[in-house]
Amino acid sequence: MKEICILKNPIQYYAWGSHTAISELLGNPTPSEKPEAELWMGAHPIAPSEVLVDGKWKPLPELIDNLPVDILGKRVAEKFSGKLPFLFKVLAAAKPLSIQAHPSFDQAKEGFARENRLGIPMTAPNRNYKDNNHKPEIICALTAFWTLNGFRKIDKIVYLLKEINPSGLLEEIKELEKNLDSNGLKNFFSTIMTMDEKRKKHIVEEAIGFAERRFDENPVFEWMLKLNAEYPGDIGILSPVLLNLVKLEPGQAMFLHSGQLHTYLEGVGIELMANSDNVLRGGLTPKHIDVAELLRILHFNEKEIEILETKDKTDGERKYASNAEEFRLSIIAVNTSTSYISPEDRSVEIMICMSGKATLKNLENDKVLELRRGVSALVPAGVHQYSIEGEAILYKASVP
Repeated sequence: MKEICILKNPIQYYAWGSHTAISELLGNPTPSEKPEAELWMGAHPIAPSEVLVDGKWKPLPELIDNLPVDILGKRVAEKFSGKLPFLFKVLAAAKPLSIQAHPSFDQAKEGFARENRLGIPMTAPNRNYKDNNHKPEIICALTAFWTLNGFRKIDKIVYLLKEINPSGLLEEIKELEKNLDSNGLKNFFSTIMTMDEKRKKHIVEEAIGFAERRFDENPVFEWMLKLNAEYPGDIGILSPVLLNLVKLEPGQAMFLHSGQLHTYLEGVGIELMANSDNVLRGGLTPKHIDVAELLRILHFNEKEIEILETKDKTDGERKYASNAEEFRLSIIAVNTSTSYISPEDRSVEIMICMSGKATLKNLENDKVLELRRGVSALVPAGVHQYSIEGEAILYKASVP
C-alpha cells in the first residue's frame, strides 16, 4: 500500500468527557448529546479506526493483517508481531478521571491470561485486563491541563497530611513519618485504601472541612473540594495531597510509566500510548474498582515530574523525548514560508490536523490529500516520502 489515506475514528463516551471540545474539533454540532471523552486513532480491537481505501472504508486492523509490511514497515512489523504498536488519542476531560495506574508488560500478560481462565467476558464491568499489553503513555496539553502524577516526596505528603489534620489518620501519619520510604508509603496507602467505609467517610469529612476554610491558600485544597463535589466521601479526594499536582500549559507534555498512580483532572490534550486499554482504578469513579490488584501493580517510589517541551527544528518538526519503544509524539507546523519533507527512512505514522489546512503530497506519485482541522490520516510505511504544505499545525504519532 503506497497511498496516504483518510481515517474515520471512533469516539469514546465517558461521563467525564466534554460536550464541546471533540465535537468542535470535528466540526460536529455542539454541544454534543453525550459527553465525548476520547477520539481514538489506531487499531485497538475495542474501537479501531477505519481507513478510506479506493472509496471504501476498511477496518485498520484488517488492513494491517493483510499488508503488515506495507503498512507498518518491515522493522516495526517484525518487532511488534505485525501489530500497530501505539494508540493515538484526543482526550477531553471536563471532569476528573479515576485515580488509576497501568500494568507493566509482564503484569498485563499475566492478568489477561488469568481473567481469560476465569471466563470473565471482555465486556464485563469487573474486567481489569482488556488486552495483554502494557500502557506507557505521554500526554501533551492543548489547553491548560491539570493532572495528578506519581507520589509526592514523602516528607511533603506528611506535611500536607498534618495541614489537613484528619484525626482519624493520626496513628497512620505518625507511622509514615517514622518510615519515610517506599515501604512506609505502601503501608500508609494500603491502609487508607482498604479501611472500612465508615472510617473513610469520617476522614474525608475532616479533610474537606479544613479545605473549605483554606481553599484559597493552595491549589491542593481547591482540588480536594472539586473532587469531593464530583465524588462526595470518596477517599480519592486525598489524592492531591498524596500525588504531584501538575498544571501543563499548551505545548507542554508529561510521560507516565507503568505502575505510576495518576489521574487527569481537567483539560484537552493529545495522548499517545502503547496499544492497550488496561486500567486499574482506585477511586473517583462509578466504574469497577479493584484495590487489591491496584496495590499489586503500583510503584511506591516518590516521583519528581519532568515537564517535556519540544525543541525547535529547522525542518518544521518538533519531537518530544520518548521513553517508550512503541511510540514517539511530534508536532509539525507549516506556513507560507515553512514546509515539511519527511525522511525517507520511516515507518507507519498517524497524524491529525489540529488547526488550519494542510496538503500532504506523496512525492513518489505526486498524489495529494487535503487535511483540515479535525481530519486525520494514515501514512503507511509504503509511502516512500511525502511533503506537507499549507498553514496548519499537525500532531504526529510514529515509532522511534
